[in-house]
Amino acid sequence: MRYLFSACLLGINCKYDGKNNLREEIFDIFKKEGGIVVCPEQLGGLPTPREPAQFYGGMGKEVFEGKAKLRKIYSNEDVTENFIRGAKEVLHLAKIAGVKEAFLKDKSPSCGVSHVYLGGELVDGMGVTAFLLMEHGIIVHGVK
Repeated sequence: MRYLFSACLLGINCKYDGKNNLREEIFDIFKKEGGIVVCPEQLGGLPTPREPAQFYGGMGKEVFEGKAKLRKIYSNEDVTENFIRGAKEVLHLAKIAGVKEAFLKDKSPSCGVSHVYLGGELVDGMGVTAFLLMEHGIIVHGVK
């Protein structure tokens, strides 16, 4: 398999609010090429729907360095380990399947490639799963 896709981009209702981010142009690539479909947050053990989470103290890279956390925005519960677990599961699947490229939902704390929320503000940065995939040589494409 060449491609990996954020499940929400293909119309799967796995977003934090129980909805999806269907993007027809990405769905067309999936229909033509096939690939692996994942939701890192679900693979990390979080339910759907779920309280949204955002970064504090840094982003994807800093999470793996132990310098940043992910917390639910209302209850302030630390869900960092769920995001790390999900990212590692996605990487494992990608390696097994020989994935070369990933289409990920930008602005997500897992899948954000160029933008994420840090302390309530949208900033340039990378999510946990996007960072881990990139660090292992997988090309990541952020989809708005």
